[in-house]
Amino acid sequence: MDKKKKKKKSRQKRQSMLAQVKKAHQNQGKPESGYGFRLVGAFFCDFFYHLWHTLKWIVLTGLILTALVSVVLFVRYGDTYRSYAQEADEVVAASTADDFRMDEITYIYAENGEQLAALSSGGGKSSYLKYEEIPKDAVNAFIAIEDRSFWRNIGIDVKGIIRVVKDFVLSKGDSLAGASTITQQLSRTIYLTRERSIVRKIKEMMIAIRLTQKYSKNEIMEFYINTACFSNGIYGLEAAAKAFFGVSADELSLSQIAYLCAIPNRPEYFNPYNHPKRALERRDKILEDMYEEGYLTKNTYQAALKEKIKITKAKSEFYNYETTYAVYCAVEYLMKLHGFEFRYDFADEEDYKSYQESYEASYNLEKKDLYAKGYEVTVSLKTDIQQALQQALDNNLAFATETNPETNVYELQGAITAINNTTGKVIAVVGGRSQENLDNVYSLNRAYQGYRQPGSTIKPLAVYTPALMYGYTPETTVYDIDVKAAQQPGVDISSLRGTAMTLRSAVEQSKNGVAYSVFNDIKPSYGLSFLTQMKFDRIAPSDYTLSAALGGLTYGATTVQMASGYSTLVNQGEYRNPSCLISLKDHEGKELYKAEESKIVYTKEGSSTMLDILKGVLTNGTAKSMGWSSVSDVPAAGKTGTTNSSKDGWFCGVTPYYTVAVWIGYDTPRTLENLYGATYPANVWKDAMLYLTQGLGAVDFN
Repeated sequence: MDKKKKKKKSRQKRQSMLAQVKKAHQNQGKPESGYGFRLVGAFFCDFFYHLWHTLKWIVLTGLILTALVSVVLFVRYGDTYRSYAQEADEVVAASTADDFRMDEITYIYAENGEQLAALSSGGGKSSYLKYEEIPKDAVNAFIAIEDRSFWRNIGIDVKGIIRVVKDFVLSKGDSLAGASTITQQLSRTIYLTRERSIVRKIKEMMIAIRLTQKYSKNEIMEFYINTACFSNGIYGLEAAAKAFFGVSADELSLSQIAYLCAIPNRPEYFNPYNHPKRALERRDKILEDMYEEGYLTKNTYQAALKEKIKITKAKSEFYNYETTYAVYCAVEYLMKLHGFEFRYDFADEEDYKSYQESYEASYNLEKKDLYAKGYEVTVSLKTDIQQALQQALDNNLAFATETNPETNVYELQGAITAINNTTGKVIAVVGGRSQENLDNVYSLNRAYQGYRQPGSTIKPLAVYTPALMYGYTPETTVYDIDVKAAQQPGVDISSLRGTAMTLRSAVEQSKNGVAYSVFNDIKPSYGLSFLTQMKFDRIAPSDYTLSAALGGLTYGATTVQMASGYSTLVNQGEYRNPSCLISLKDHEGKELYKAEESKIVYTKEGSSTMLDILKGVLTNGTAKSMGWSSVSDVPAAGKTGTTNSSKDGWFCGVTPYYTVAVWIGYDTPRTLENLYGATYPANVWKDAMLYLTQGLGAVDFN
């Protein structure tokens, strides 16, 4: 039957039904006016009747297709699903309340067996709160901001999952975040690796459902609040209350509770010691959500918003530059062990920022485990060398006594990293000046956290050694072109000329025009590829310009990275990952650490030639005033670096035995009179290297 006949038959049927309605209405002696209402009612009955008959086939077709797809998927992935389900069953069946206690102490030792630190989320003491001991406001805060369906869901939020699946499909697999219930977050934290994948998400949901079946909602909330990371290796609300406010959890105000509950979302970003104001905005959001959910009255909500937050700093027995770097090395190894993929090349700025967020999330999770799971860490750091290099920095900067009015930390700062060229291991990291009775001085370790523009010290790594591999020689004639002229639009840089000199002389005198010209010849993508091979992790897409030849990097480099680069030259182009980690054992004594294989970055000829040129920097060039040859027979080579307006001063130098990189400057960049690579940085380097090489023979580089 065609469509016209169907419509005609439907119209006839409807007219017949309406006529019957009218006749029945008249037979009952009712007024004509009531007829219209029954007529409308009959019309809508007829309309919905036909609507149902139209839609039912669509609905049935959809159900059939869904069933067919489900069967196909189950046939193809059924075994995988069953294996995941069995794994989740076994994990949860074997779980106990002890799984959620974060009280095992991790010990860090020097190579000689000396204990350097004991790490614990509770300061070595239990900070565990039973559910009835947890402030009700903390429970409500986490529910309001993290999982509003917590009390009624089965461990997962179905609506949220549908949203995540949609985002995952639309982003072609790039987006896989959000919709994690409190129970899912708990299962991920305790039982799963740190990978970001659909597989982990499925396992996370399976475990969450089973945890909900095994434990009460009160118990799950108790576990969650006691395992939440509050930055700085602090886990659990009780430990956080004592660390940041100097009180127990039951003494916290509503505003303080909301502030603390903001931190676990991104622990390092909201770190109260480093960024005390960042969590305030999220605190306000939490209070607003609590008010919307009916947990707070309007007056209580508004009063909490107005309350001032003042962070206190509990004294830590293990907080120092050695320990913070040891923790960093151990955490990064755990990240690698659990599948995190480290990257150093990025497609664009969005890709770069996305990776940094992923890195931070993984780092925080692994750091939590390090503090809580009873590892035994052994490192290559030498306490005697650490103390000597710390003294070298303190002595050379003793003239600068200005302090920050808020933190009382010295304004003028510095950093040092020393590497043993034979082992490739970091043996000392000085992250800043020492100050007695001021524990927060160690909250920033500039040796590995202080990214600064490296100035001319980057030239041997990104410009000149690559150029030597590209075909240049020490005697190649180069030109000290006018950099400002070269930066003008449309200029053919290769045609510019300036003072002619040899490449060797250009390095010794640190001629920017030569570096700029040579970098233009070899191209930024080639020169910077050597840095990314050596794990310079803040080389952004915006850095691939000629300005990088002069150290003009968006984020910069650290003394650890610079030292590893120069140590690579000493080792004839063989790069070894800079780390102080030499052993990592789990709580059962099982060795987890395996040394990373070295790789060739520069050629032997290129490295050796570069070192020979860099010797001249100390004897004939910008660092001649240091007078190294007058105080030591040990051969040395190095490079000075000074950024615009003397905001950063660097000296990176080597002997056959050790590599030392030194940075001097202000945390908030500003000019320091007489700050050049050959002044304060070179003097610190000289004192440090004299200590390291005392009693050693005057052997030459390979």
